[in-house]
Amino acid sequence: MKYLNIFLVILTLAVFSTGCGKKFLDVQPQGNETETQALTDTAAANELLASTYNALYFGGFDKTTVGFEWVLLTDVASDDGDKGSTPDDFGTNGAGDIDNFTVNPNNSIVENVWNGHYIGIARANQAIQAIQANTALDATTKNRMLGEARFLRGLYYFNLVRAFGPVVKVTRVATPEETSSDEFNTRAPVDTIYQVIEDDFQFGVDNLPLKGDASTAVGRANKACAEAYLAKVYMYRQNWQKAYDLTEDIINSGLYSLVKDYKLIFRENPVAGEGGINNSESIFEVQTGANTLSNTVSPNFSNGQGPRGKGGWDDLGYGFNDPTADLAAAFEPGDARDSATIIYVQPTGGANIGTILWDGFRIPTQDSVQNPRYSYKAYHSPIAETAQPSVNKDTKPKNIRLMRYAEVLLIHAEAAAMLNNEPEATTYLNMVRSRAGLGASVGIQANIWKERRVELAMEQDRFFDLVRQGRAAAILGSKGFTAGKNEVFPIPQTIIDLSNGRMKQNNLY
Repeated sequence: MKYLNIFLVILTLAVFSTGCGKKFLDVQPQGNETETQALTDTAAANELLASTYNALYFGGFDKTTVGFEWVLLTDVASDDGDKGSTPDDFGTNGAGDIDNFTVNPNNSIVENVWNGHYIGIARANQAIQAIQANTALDATTKNRMLGEARFLRGLYYFNLVRAFGPVVKVTRVATPEETSSDEFNTRAPVDTIYQVIEDDFQFGVDNLPLKGDASTAVGRANKACAEAYLAKVYMYRQNWQKAYDLTEDIINSGLYSLVKDYKLIFRENPVAGEGGINNSESIFEVQTGANTLSNTVSPNFSNGQGPRGKGGWDDLGYGFNDPTADLAAAFEPGDARDSATIIYVQPTGGANIGTILWDGFRIPTQDSVQNPRYSYKAYHSPIAETAQPSVNKDTKPKNIRLMRYAEVLLIHAEAAAMLNNEPEATTYLNMVRSRAGLGASVGIQANIWKERRVELAMEQDRFFDLVRQGRAAAILGSKGFTAGKNEVFPIPQTIIDLSNGRMKQNNLY
């Protein structure tokens, strides 16, 4: 019955899902009462919108959107991440099957990613319907709130279409009688879903305020969020002029800049006003933060990727999603991003001092540690970034950086290169390289692709980049990638069963 309940939430869109625990953006399950209040009550409409943001927190070993299992689905499928941990930990029906491309429709990660995103879409649809009908909101406020809800719906659909290909188009609140119809039990073509995404992001571009506007709190979607994601969509769709124009607008706004020291981007606490959460480079990130309950988090995002011990010391996590030797070799000598992206566990021998992290935390030598490399970007300091020493390891308050200004510059560079504007592509490519401490390069597509890998390593983009670039089979073939199949993941079998077979499976699964 568990799966039936999940499916009914997805399709009827009549109740809130509260399985992730109470967080600061959570609303209590109020169903139709809250939706009715939202027609005239601004606070109730805001609660529905907040619940759409709250879906970003989904994580742990449960429904997920951009949390821990999304990390496992994306990074581990790429050449950037290994499953990690111990060989038998989550190997079957989990991350191991993703790592070697033996994933099947019963994989729990695949199911949790599907369910989490559709619950997020359901919440967005509820919010959109209520805000549109609200009679207490002025036009500007209404359009801003709609812009936020539609931006989030676009983000959830962008993840779904990249992960699964054709998916179900659900852009309205359905009645219970409609849930058995073909509309809600069949997959729409990729082009149809991308049109929904483009329309949602474009509405955000047209109606969301700029960063710093008094109407928009930190962490809420603004115009640059919508522009950056719409530009990324157009990059995937190879509409280079639109990708160029949108990123140019963000650049010309003067509201964003690269953090000078790359290693400070992913630390939670700002250092002398540079880096930390919501820094000058941040365009959109999931807001968490230190608090006494440590509950405004995406569970296991940090701990799931933390260094894992073989015993004898208080380790930092489960040890999943380890940077590969291939990724380590991709960094040029002197690239500051190497040591800021990868924790290299020191071998046994010599002075035997182990690995000292930026905050002074000591990881023992390799004989006491399960894996040789871990993600520094996921690290949350138990010394310098924890509100209280007894904080639950699984709920470390780590912001998830989803869109950074550096990516905007690289999208702009790639668009310029594809529009035969090599000088401009070179300029923006080298802005990113210069921050990393590297010399100049030439703004051609191959160099920009290489730069995307090392700049955005362990940020859940590499697998999708390889697919859109048409290089996945060549680069991931040794891992088991099969062309014509593994460009997307399987549709969960439970969803196919609940559709009475009307939901068709992806090719070769």
